[in-house]
Amino acid sequence: MDRAANKNLISVKPRLFRHPAVIAAGSAAVAALLVLNVTAFVRGMDSPWLLASLIIADILVVAAGTLVAAREVLVADERTEASQARLAAIVDSAMDAIITVDAAQDIVLFNGAAEQMFRCRRQEALGAPLDRFIPQRFRAGHRGHIEHFGNTGVTSRRMGVSTLWALRADGSEFPIEASISQAGEPGHRYYTVILRDVTLRKANEDALKRHQQELRELSAQVLEAREDEKTRIARELHDELGQLLTALKMDLAWLAERLAGHDAELAAKARAMGAMVDQTVASTRRISADLRPLMLDDLGLADAAGWLVDDFAKRSGIRCDFQLNGAALDDLSKAVSTAVYRVLQESLTNIARHSGAKNSWVMLALENGSIQFEVEDDGRGISPEDLAKARSLGLKGMRERVAHLGGALEVARAPRGGTRVRARIPLHGMLKEGAEP
Repeated sequence: MDRAANKNLISVKPRLFRHPAVIAAGSAAVAALLVLNVTAFVRGMDSPWLLASLIIADILVVAAGTLVAAREVLVADERTEASQARLAAIVDSAMDAIITVDAAQDIVLFNGAAEQMFRCRRQEALGAPLDRFIPQRFRAGHRGHIEHFGNTGVTSRRMGVSTLWALRADGSEFPIEASISQAGEPGHRYYTVILRDVTLRKANEDALKRHQQELRELSAQVLEAREDEKTRIARELHDELGQLLTALKMDLAWLAERLAGHDAELAAKARAMGAMVDQTVASTRRISADLRPLMLDDLGLADAAGWLVDDFAKRSGIRCDFQLNGAALDDLSKAVSTAVYRVLQESLTNIARHSGAKNSWVMLALENGSIQFEVEDDGRGISPEDLAKARSLGLKGMRERVAHLGGALEVARAPRGGTRVRARIPLHGMLKEGAEP
């Protein structure tokens, strides 16, 4: 009979021994044997035949019990082997590498995926220290990490918060993602690590980060070019066009004065033209300031921000409280001053257009080596849907300006119920040359 048939026979007989009828018959036989033993004890040597029968029966029962026990042990061994074989097949079929180490961190399990990942045969890995597959610079830290994990009592967790590195048998390093679990008792504990090679994913992530940085730098160059162009146009409007309009106004005033005694109608027309020139001069100054306030370059961020807040309050009718902390705002570089001014300008514009607020607050401060500012209102507030809109280019532009300088910008609901824009930009290397941080 072959091994498969033996397994089938073994699997059938234990079930037969557990059948209710077989159990009842066995119980009856044990009861009868007990009666015979009691009878033989009472009658003693008066019935030699009964004593002999009892001895034979006892031998048969002991033999049957021994046979049953042996079969149960054999079945248990077969079941254990089958379970171990199934477990080994499952572990070997896993697509992720699985490595188990003992308390000394020597490898006791190394599946097929681990063989392929580390390019090392199982026979060579079993019994070897786990350090063999860890780069030299990480070995001490990794060993301490596992020991600490064993003392925490946590059954499983992800390993590391950043990219982990492993070492192949040929000496090449590659990035991995790993989780660790533990089982057993103190002194006899086993640690199982499930690893995944993330070389391709990390390469894609690095490429994505590189492209994002390139796009951010390109966006910054475009914004800088736009600012330069706005500055040039603003200066031409303020200087050249402003001078021409001023000269025109003076000429009209001279003409109106000369016509006053000769032709009242022409004199009135000249004065009306002078008033129109005044309006044109005011519009030119407003357009020039919207393009690029010259005081931002001439007087600094503090004065430019104060003028912007006052102008916003006058135009919108929304009360605005401006708080300024820090005396070194004039030492900021042009890039930082421009970014803060534009974010502040965009925030105030959004308040005027969308908030329906009656009050707003602006805080600008220089603290702990960074410039911080907040813009808040008591309007209807911004919704998560508005924040997620793909065409919210104003918010995206604000974030890009701040992010390019290494800062962070947050747009959320304000405690007063409206919207709050909060930003922080580190000033390391962001001051004018020779300025003290």
